[in-house]
Amino acid sequence: MLASVYIGKKQLSYLMIIIACCFSALSVAETIHIDVAKGFGVTLFASGLGDAKQLAVGDNGTIFVASKRKASVQALLDTNSDGLVDQRFVIVRKLKFIPAITYHQGDLYVAVNRQILKYSNIEQNMVRPSRPEVVFDELPPQSRKYERAIKFGADGRLYVSLSANCSSCMSRQPNGTILAINLSNSEVEVIASGIRYVTGFDWSPATNTLWFADRGRNRLGYDIAVDELNRVDAVGQHYGFPFLHGANLADQEFKQPEGLQVVVPEYELPAHVTPSGLHFYQGTMFPNKYQQQLFIAENGSTNRSSKVGYQVVLLEMQQQQIVKRTPIVRFLEERYPVARPHSIVTGKDGALYISDDLKGNVYRLYYKPPQTAQAQE
Repeated sequence: MLASVYIGKKQLSYLMIIIACCFSALSVAETIHIDVAKGFGVTLFASGLGDAKQLAVGDNGTIFVASKRKASVQALLDTNSDGLVDQRFVIVRKLKFIPAITYHQGDLYVAVNRQILKYSNIEQNMVRPSRPEVVFDELPPQSRKYERAIKFGADGRLYVSLSANCSSCMSRQPNGTILAINLSNSEVEVIASGIRYVTGFDWSPATNTLWFADRGRNRLGYDIAVDELNRVDAVGQHYGFPFLHGANLADQEFKQPEGLQVVVPEYELPAHVTPSGLHFYQGTMFPNKYQQQLFIAENGSTNRSSKVGYQVVLLEMQQQQIVKRTPIVRFLEERYPVARPHSIVTGKDGALYISDDLKGNVYRLYYKPPQTAQAQE
């Protein structure tokens, strides 16, 4: 059972969510506190997912979720459109590495270790998924600690982000890059290099320009190095790692080679907020000011005495420039995180779905018309 109570008239309103979880034969109720921007509401869509990481959405509204802890990819369905999952299917199981997933033209793609797998016509075969087709098998070996992201571009190629697999090092390509793979002939192009750890990228609907969020290196201090939001204006650009962090922090361990042109971030996020998911909102449920705007899931700090991140933020864009950063959902109760948002997708219903890799939940962020919100205050 889940109850949502909307209270307050501040920029961030207070929500109390009561979650009933089942462990063996016991039913345990957990009360968590979430701050949400005025006009929005949050409900628990699904729980018990291990550590919910990357999400993908099918044509019929199926929410696919990847989990490291469950070593699986699951499919979640809301068949009666009440905002709660009521059917689940395991599509992939017994994975040894963190899977990256995406949905494209009826098929589910899963990248794990060196392979990219395709599950054809997946929404028609979720009860008994067919054996996957290996569509690419030349990725570099995957570290168990670092994950990747995959997504199809408008050019029909599959884009893959490969982390540098370290906090600070001279990684060898293709690690530390974003690749574009033509699955029909296995041709690979390096789209961006000099990145550290990218699990969130998407294209601006207005210009079809690729944006990605990169995590800054660790062990430099509580407030450095910054996390980054970058834009790809030309193929093959270098984004600084490990030589330059943010716009002007030169790394003392690695000297930037002469002649190397580095693209500085379009926007600097605070250090250690850990941007994981990046998504341009594609629905119409939210008001016009939010449509086709950029949302980032900040997974949160693990190496600061005072916590930062643990929220989903709106980065408002005007003429492809970031003009404002606004928290929309905050998962910090005083100093303690109640969730770690990881991935964001627009559901078929127009809501945003947010994965939580702390407690294995998926949340549904929806917008309530003002008259509805006032009636519930």
